[in-house]
Amino acid sequence: MKRTIVVGIGNPILGDDAVGIHVARALVEANKDPGVVIEEAFTGGLNLLDLVLGYDRVILVDSISIPERDIGEVFVLDPMKVGSSHSANPHDLSFPEAIELAKNMGAEGIPEEIVLIAINIRPSLDIGEGLDPKVENAIPLALERVDEILGL
Repeated sequence: MKRTIVVGIGNPILGDDAVGIHVARALVEANKDPGVVIEEAFTGGLNLLDLVLGYDRVILVDSISIPERDIGEVFVLDPMKVGSSHSANPHDLSFPEAIELAKNMGAEGIPEEIVLIAINIRPSLDIGEGLDPKVENAIPLALERVDEILGL
């Protein structure tokens, strides 16, 4: 049995950026597999790496911004192939860079399978906890994608 963690990523006070956290919270209520660990992360890079080490399978849920695509569109991506993005901390690495560093250092417990479920947003620095209705309406589809990956 694969040890699996689902991590909702985002900033809970930056509106649509928090969609990954909203998905994780909805998953806690709807989770059909008690063996799956569900976490929230308000960080990325090295801190996120620490959270997922030791798991066989990782499902990350986060926002993404692809201006030419519709708001609320849900994508299933390989996070190692998504363009690098850094956290607000200039001393941190992106998650793909953190994984590569761990591999190069011979770290143990690097997940075999990492999947990113990304919900398209229009980024904003406005402070607020609400989601755009199109982003909020994407949550059930993101939950379905999690279930598909889990084989439920």
